[in-house]
Amino acid sequence: MNRLPVSVVVVSRGRPDALRRCLTGLSRLQYDAFEIIVVADEMGRTMLRRLPLLRQVHLIAFDGANISQARNLGIAAAAGEIVAFIDDDAVPEPTWLHHLTAPFAETDVAATGGYVRGRNGISFQTRAQSVDGTGQTAPIHLRDTNPVVLAPTRDKAIKTEGTNMALRRSVLAAMGGFDPRYRFFLDETDVNMRLADLGVRTAIVPLAQVHHGFAASARRRSDRVPLDLFEIGASCSVFLAAHCVPEERAAALRRVQHEQRTRLIQHLVRGGLEPRDMRRLLASLKAGFEHGLQRHPAPLPLLPKPTRCFLRFPAVTTKPPVFLAGRPWQRPMLRRRARHMAADGVNVTLILLSPTALLHRVSWRGTYWEQSGGIFGKSERSQKLFSFWRFSKRVAAEIERVGSVRVLP
Repeated sequence: MNRLPVSVVVVSRGRPDALRRCLTGLSRLQYDAFEIIVVADEMGRTMLRRLPLLRQVHLIAFDGANISQARNLGIAAAAGEIVAFIDDDAVPEPTWLHHLTAPFAETDVAATGGYVRGRNGISFQTRAQSVDGTGQTAPIHLRDTNPVVLAPTRDKAIKTEGTNMALRRSVLAAMGGFDPRYRFFLDETDVNMRLADLGVRTAIVPLAQVHHGFAASARRRSDRVPLDLFEIGASCSVFLAAHCVPEERAAALRRVQHEQRTRLIQHLVRGGLEPRDMRRLLASLKAGFEHGLQRHPAPLPLLPKPTRCFLRFPAVTTKPPVFLAGRPWQRPMLRRRARHMAADGVNVTLILLSPTALLHRVSWRGTYWEQSGGIFGKSERSQKLFSFWRFSKRVAAEIERVGSVRVLP
């Protein structure tokens, strides 16, 4: 199959275990023309040096706390025609690149974005959205799972997520890549707005899916409780100065303050924060607002052409995917079988169903996918809380549900 060469850029800072998990997921992609570029700090580089796949990825050292600068280093090194982005705390479905890059067959498509599933492996964190100059998003309702190519309107851009998006390298390089004033927040949204200014089209690709875990970082705990809001405030000020009409900026800042306060109150109610934490975090948000006003815009230089050759990642999965199913008491035996088959180049999904109504969860086990829950419980959260199934029928239904993202069409 003749496919566009893709450079997958992964930025990692302070999360070597998450990076390892992401890379094992990328190694299982069903795509025959991609390279992996890792832009990592010392912790990530040390971990990667211990992995056998070190020689199969292009590693770039970067220790700064600025995801935009890091991504620009990755773009500059990218030798693929398409540059795809995924966060280090995310894992792609095996068909991710196949679906994400398909719309680029239309020459006027400049960018694509997929769907992001959350920690339970089933619920969606984000789907199709638009975004306006105040940073507010609105859902775009799609009829089915087919890719949809959309043009921006006068006041709205097509939103893509930094952990699941791709762009033509030529377009990114001409734009100067990401704006380094956004050190970790709204960086991709600014790119979306700049693409809208160019009038180019973006495709939303529902079947291009990644699982995003929200791993702990210097700015949040693993339970998503924020540790600091300074950069969120600073990026908001930069974004509003760049894309919001002056008469709407004050209201937009008040909305951000309200949203962050509401989020903190929710964590307070759940016991994740104390009142003094709220005061400190809201103060850091306000300080960020003020500091962002000092980050004045500067022209973004064109990114250079790559000076290295395309480092094609060797295929790990060379055989048709396999689905295994059983009961919880068969778990040890089935897990051994799944690991053995995965080591033999098979993309494996293991489905373990108990005779209960437990909610289903999906997780990446390092070399294979595992889904667990009750025969009578919900997988998609829109389903009934309890539905009667026979074991074989439920397994068949779950295979059909995930087959579109686990098996190439």
